Amino acid sequence: MPELTDKVRVVIATPLAPELCDRIAAIDPRVEVAVDQELLPPMRHAADFAGDPAWSRTPEQQARYDALVDSAQVLYGIPDVAPPALARTVGANPHLRWVMTMAAGGGSQVVAAGLPADAFEHIVFTTSAGAHGIPLAEWALFGLFCGRKELPRLQRQQRAHDWPTRIVGHPIEGSTVLIAGLGGIGQQVAKRCKALGMTVLGVKRQVSDVENVDEVHALADLDQIIGRADHIVFTLPGTAQTEKLLDAHLLGLAKPGVTVVNVGRGTVIDQDALIDALRSGQVGFAALDVFEHEPLEAGSPLWDLENVLISPHSGGLDSKEDERICDIFCENLKLYLTGRPLNNVVDPNLGY
Repeated sequence: MPELTDKVRVVIATPLAPELCDRIAAIDPRVEVAVDQELLPPMRHAADFAGDPAWSRTPEQQARYDALVDSAQVLYGIPDVAPPALARTVGANPHLRWVMTMAAGGGSQVVAAGLPADAFEHIVFTTSAGAHGIPLAEWALFGLFCGRKELPRLQRQQRAHDWPTRIVGHPIEGSTVLIAGLGGIGQQVAKRCKALGMTVLGVKRQVSDVENVDEVHALADLDQIIGRADHIVFTLPGTAQTEKLLDAHLLGLAKPGVTVVNVGRGTVIDQDALIDALRSGQVGFAALDVFEHEPLEAGSPLWDLENVLISPHSGGLDSKEDERICDIFCENLKLYLTGRPLNNVVDPNLGY
């Protein structure tokens, strides 16, 4: 960590509005922000850190960009959101000490870079965990209501101009939700579910009390409690341990007609098994913001299943995301300047 008198060179490696660059520079006189907006791709929307794919650098611009990121002590963003580019600059820049990834699940990008073990001895990698908690929790609740209030049936009747006899509904209050993953997003989901009068079950890697969660169980015990849930919300990261966690076996143990919501990573669910369960009615409704392969393949049956809601990995995106991520970085920068441990540090062994 830097001494109190040292200058800290922060290089902006990803698109960022000038006013947010100024916000970083204003943290402390020791902070030197280096940014060249000409070398950053135009953003098509908030938090579009990869930028317009039609844009490219000339060879001369690429050389300037590489030299710029290679001069950083601190990198704001993985260069071009590309793991190979991260690996290149880690190898080229012996002065690099901290990389802030833009994604809450940015640990997977760090792992994908295939960095040597000794890189983690002198470089800290952090994520934007916490920036997406509220919008993703709101989207998860949206999915629960769509399932519980039978949105597909209502839409089908509306299209048919059908006014049936009155139908007995299913209340959210008094129902049971199982939240798989009790990090920042999962805790925001739990807070809202508890406020709605739901029984909240949760699973996490290491069991400990979590506010607004009635029962916390180990992730390994998911099969023992899944049958109690009217709804299951996944907020888990994509790791080797969570890959296809929700498979045909677990789906068979679930309550018939259960609602499944995924705002974590698409790899957590065995997509083929979910499709079978949706077709049979074992899963009554699925609200999916993430998928095994993105964009979702044009030929996927999920597109045409009536009891599925598809979102193009946008549940956590809103107009203030850039600001929230910048604020998380600024809070960590204050810690960095005083030599204190940073928040949201990636554990390369866990992948998040």
